[in-house]
Amino acid sequence: MITTVLFDLDGTLLPFEQEDFIKIYFGELCKRLAPLGYEPQQTVKSVWAGTKSMVMNDGTRLNSEAFWETFNVLNPGLPDARKECDAFYTHEFEKAKASLKYVPDRKPLIEQLKSAGLRVVLATNPIFPLDGVITRMAWVNLAPQDFELVTCYDNSIYCKPNTKYYEEIFRKIGVKPQECFMVGNSVAEDMIVEKLGVRVFLANEFVENPENADCSRYPQGTLDQAVDYILAHRD
Repeated sequence: MITTVLFDLDGTLLPFEQEDFIKIYFGELCKRLAPLGYEPQQTVKSVWAGTKSMVMNDGTRLNSEAFWETFNVLNPGLPDARKECDAFYTHEFEKAKASLKYVPDRKPLIEQLKSAGLRVVLATNPIFPLDGVITRMAWVNLAPQDFELVTCYDNSIYCKPNTKYYEEIFRKIGVKPQECFMVGNSVAEDMIVEKLGVRVFLANEFVENPENADCSRYPQGTLDQAVDYILAHRD
């Protein structure tokens, strides 16, 4: 019996291509940190390095700790950037909404599942602070209270595609993998949870599949089709 549905955010609930989003994101972040003495090229390099540290996190520290330890090591002698970054995610980060291909209202979709008695989790890769996740959720009329759990870098110790990221979610909300469906657009990061016994649905509007893996075996389609499929296969 399926009791819980996990949704990815970027490229799934948010209709955009990662490249478009990243271009705006880095452009605005670099402008925010420049007055502190951070060179744009070094800022981008440091963010990617910090992100890699989060992806490689072994569960011994929060993802936020992994990120900032790496970021600060790469920028010795410069002012601490964390407060500026925190402010960025509630202000300039909003400009990245321009990367959306269209602006859907995702709340009815989530409410349809909850009305059917299903629990819903926002299983977005936890490489952003909560404010950065909240800002992006709001673009499609969603908020933390719409979900039982929202993952972010402040409450997670693993990242996708590490299956321990998903195991941590199951532990936190008290479910077994076999009770869950995962809906996402990334073959490598989202469909991998199938290895744990989770059923999956590939949101195929903005598929990420850099390895060109065979996706034919996955049920796939739009988010509306995902909801219909889950409700028809929950037993």
